[in-house]
Amino acid sequence: MVVTVLLEAYKMIWFEKGAADAVLNERDLKRGLSEALNSIGPKKKVLAVPPDFTRYHSMAGRLTEMAWEYYGEKLRDVLPALGTHAAMTAGEIEKMFGAVPASLFRVHDWRKDVVTLGEVPASYLEKVSGGRVNYTWPAQVNRLLLEGGHDLILSIGQVVPHEVIGMANYNKNIFVGTGGPEGINKSHYLGAAYGMEAIMGRASSPVRDVLNYASEHFAADLPVLYVQTVIGRMPDGELVVRGLYIGDDEECFMKAAELSLEVNFQMLEQPLRKVVVYLDPEEFKSTWLGNKSIYRSRMAIADGGELVVLAPGLKEFGEDGEIDRLIRKYGYLTTPEILKAVEENTELQENLSAAAHLIHGSTEGRFRVTYCPGRLSREEIESVNYQFASLEEMTARYDPQNLKEGYNTMPDGEQIYYISNPALGLWSWKEKFNLNKDD
Repeated sequence: MVVTVLLEAYKMIWFEKGAADAVLNERDLKRGLSEALNSIGPKKKVLAVPPDFTRYHSMAGRLTEMAWEYYGEKLRDVLPALGTHAAMTAGEIEKMFGAVPASLFRVHDWRKDVVTLGEVPASYLEKVSGGRVNYTWPAQVNRLLLEGGHDLILSIGQVVPHEVIGMANYNKNIFVGTGGPEGINKSHYLGAAYGMEAIMGRASSPVRDVLNYASEHFAADLPVLYVQTVIGRMPDGELVVRGLYIGDDEECFMKAAELSLEVNFQMLEQPLRKVVVYLDPEEFKSTWLGNKSIYRSRMAIADGGELVVLAPGLKEFGEDGEIDRLIRKYGYLTTPEILKAVEENTELQENLSAAAHLIHGSTEGRFRVTYCPGRLSREEIESVNYQFASLEEMTARYDPQNLKEGYNTMPDGEQIYYISNPALGLWSWKEKFNLNKDD
């Protein structure tokens, strides 16, 4: 009851600073975090829930380290919001979280380590999805959030356009990042069935509606404080923090999302015939993650165009063994083909996030995807319905060291558009985005 009263008293933004041309340095971040933590008062046992290494550039690692510096031994646990991702390695933890003791880190087991707080009714999902799905949705979280005895849960991460929910972070970090099989599967499938291009770049979406319902009805007693960054690029390509928003309600997220849309969404005048994307080998080792190259650029690519993906670290399709098997078995097909496969195959019905991923990774026959993997064979790439090209040959032609963000003219006159990290933005041409605006 005490926790509920405190939360009802909060419901506000404790710190906000950001603008499209702002540059927040470490001193700004530390001052903002300290100001917010001072305002909410002393805490006895704190849990930090940052993203994993796939969000290395979010500054969440440094903010987690700052939280540890602030609370000291009162910061008792750090639970990276893995979702279905593989556990972080010792090297990744050290690189991302600096001096935070390795002994504080816990591993989220999305198949075993969860509890269900409540169920969003099927009638609500049917309503927000426009009749596309009609199942219940369980609000699942890692049991540490409910049973750990923490009086503060710091949910730390980056707000950025996202293919499943429209804009990443806020309560997605809790219900998906620390969620369980059914919650993750059904939320991903809801977004895919509704239509990725009708969701991306929008703070409000059917998936967000469901998570907000769960926050209001089942998680009001969780003492969550959201620490959210917005990351942008300087003209020379350097990544900088454009905004920091700390609060415990939706308004905090909406303000961060508004800035992210301005900073991270590249709206183009014309569709692109050829896009080249580079995937950092430390961050992208699977198509489960690497297909952000498709998700984030698909609305910018012209019909009949090509996406070339330079993926030196690519070694698998899914980080989870079962999901990897399903991707290899079914491949990336069109939405109608995957929806039909779900109807006919129990194994997809039981792994709806895999089915959603197969939809997300499809070009719907509009353009070609040429993967240039470091550690997957031609046979493997072509078996999932992508084209294969030699990484060595394509890197020699499209050398990331010689390309600049955006438009480039190659020595032979070829025009390409280069993206050095698809996780940091969303690209579309204006007509394509407007076509999907009211879907």
